Amino acid sequence: MLPEINIGDHVEMRKPHPCGGTHWEVVRLGADIGLVCLTCQHRILLTRRELKRRMKRRLAKEIKVDETGHE
Repeated sequence: MLPEINIGDHVEMRKPHPCGGTHWEVVRLGADIGLVCLTCQHRILLTRRELKRRMKRRLAKEIKVDETGHE
């Protein structure tokens, strides 16, 4: 089962996005989860199952991520 995720949460993915960022923000919940890359603002939709497989960890909302995608 997918861990508790809410809109506005930040997640770290296992593999980096082509822009180099690994941190994403949850912007949509439903059958699909909408994510926005915090480095380049690219938007994607993943199924809950796919997000569970690709997600490394959920980050605290207070963590600030700079434009290079690092904490």
